[in-house]
Amino acid sequence: MITVLGSINMDLVTVTSKDPSLGETVLGKQFSTIPGGKGANQAVAAAKLGADVQMIGRVGDDLFGKEYLIHLRNLGISTENVKPVTHQKTGIASITVYEGDNKIIVVPGANLQVTPDVVEEYKDEILKSDWLLLQFEIPLESVEKALEIAHKGGVQVILNPAPFEHIPKHWFEMITYLTPNQYEAEQLFTLYKDDSDLLISLKEKLVITKGAQGVLLYDREREVSIPALKVEAVDTTGAGDTFNGALAVALSEGNDLKSACEFAVKSSALSVTKLGAQSGMPSREEVNRF
Repeated sequence: MITVLGSINMDLVTVTSKDPSLGETVLGKQFSTIPGGKGANQAVAAAKLGADVQMIGRVGDDLFGKEYLIHLRNLGISTENVKPVTHQKTGIASITVYEGDNKIIVVPGANLQVTPDVVEEYKDEILKSDWLLLQFEIPLESVEKALEIAHKGGVQVILNPAPFEHIPKHWFEMITYLTPNQYEAEQLFTLYKDDSDLLISLKEKLVITKGAQGVLLYDREREVSIPALKVEAVDTTGAGDTFNGALAVALSEGNDLKSACEFAVKSSALSVTKLGAQSGMPSREEVNRF
């Protein structure tokens, strides 16, 4: 069982042939309403690849929230621990796609109701998990509570530190793997640049995604690079989430870290060939064929 504790957003995606300057209005090419949010994205990625997945989170008691719950259930994801709240709207992400890349503004909404008390409420569900996937689109104190529960219960954890926040030093011993992209990794190294012992010990937990440059991990402090696969990118939204979901799947199946990363690289490469974070995520059959 893979448990994903995190954000659930509806993505409002606009595709444009011209990136507007400040104060400028341009005509867009296409608009779509697409389920997103880093937490739900990672849950969907794992489920599409054949994993048994449960989601823990919050949506609003609104049209987006109701639509989202149906969407997750249709993908076979357990939503028993996703409760609608009446005093907040479902989180949204406003995404502009220009020349295959994206700009994103997130309004958390109901995601902020994933409080430490809510996490404690689902302690038993977390402890049933083989892997727990976490991100930073819910309150940080809730991430910490989940880490503590998992660590005490022997549950392995992948933390995707996005969007980047200050990571307390004591968290690192509770994390199995930390999966920043190259920009988040730079911020992490800058944050702890004066603590060389910590950085050395941390490297064994690091899996750094570098987009078109592939993935970097460490084996006994030796850098191991896994090259990216060349594809025609349509929309990079959700590529990192696909990687994290696929990584959890491969690790839960007993693969070593390098093999798991290779599987995740294939999955994320396929995900950028279609529009939308979740709609572009591949099935297990597609990855195997690729």
